[in-house]
Amino acid sequence: MQRANRSAVSEFILIGFSAFPHLQLMFFLLFLLMYLFTLLGNLLIMATIWGERSLHTPMYLFLCALSISEILYTLAIIPRMLADLLSTHHSIAFVACGNQMFFSFTFGFTHSFLLTIMGYDRYVAICHPLRYNVLMSPRACACLVAWSWAGGSVMGLVVTMAIFHLTFCGPNEVHHFACHVPPLLKLACGEDVPVVAKGVGLVCITALLGCFLLILLSYAFIVAAILRISSAEGRHKAFSTCASHLTVVIVHYGFASVIYLKPKGPQSLEGDTLMGITYTVLTPFLSPIIFSLRNKELKVTMKKTLLSKLYPEKI
Repeated sequence: MQRANRSAVSEFILIGFSAFPHLQLMFFLLFLLMYLFTLLGNLLIMATIWGERSLHTPMYLFLCALSISEILYTLAIIPRMLADLLSTHHSIAFVACGNQMFFSFTFGFTHSFLLTIMGYDRYVAICHPLRYNVLMSPRACACLVAWSWAGGSVMGLVVTMAIFHLTFCGPNEVHHFACHVPPLLKLACGEDVPVVAKGVGLVCITALLGCFLLILLSYAFIVAAILRISSAEGRHKAFSTCASHLTVVIVHYGFASVIYLKPKGPQSLEGDTLMGITYTVLTPFLSPIIFSLRNKELKVTMKKTLLSKLYPEKI
């Protein structure tokens, strides 16, 4: 009876940027430029891969899927965030908040699973080159990508259902710029909140650490195989095919660890907002830059494609 008499929350107020009232216009312009660059960078990578037959390989198929997941992840959060930066009303409907959480977690974990598969791809290419075409056949690659998307969807569904089955009965001000788990848990009431908080945290950390450990295992075998190569040129060539992926992994899991493994304790609104920005805006912004600059084959092909579009008479 007591639970039934509690007032239901129909909307939430996102107050993440209220700590920076005089910087909101500057934030809007900065994040808009970064978001547009993220979209254009990933679209350019996808267009280059699909337009160049020499890039129709498993590694670039996974990179294309990674770009799609990154575009969808930012689409779930950043447009709403940009609108709030220009608006005085920061309310978001209960259902819309649940949808945002589902899609952001779905595409975020899909991104992690795809990075893990890309690590496995590099492991097979360097450690088992003679079996590469068999182990990474088109059918196998399609299955790996499909399982990544399925796994991300399951993670998004589990987390969202766990959070939004809780009762929200009091204040509705979310101390974040998006519908993120920790600030929503602070607004929930009931005896099952601590259990749900621990369960969701355990699921998310287990999934992220599992992916990270599999990537570390892949690179342990890769490093061992590279060290057995006699020539310095051969070692450099083998490692160069992994450089962009390894850099993105470090950036991705570095910022993710800041979000999920930060110590418990009182957190300021400014600190929570800035930490959220690193993973939501900065990481997707850096990813296409890293892949474009660190992957020589992709960089050369992108340059060739751009020159052919700008100066078709010279090609």
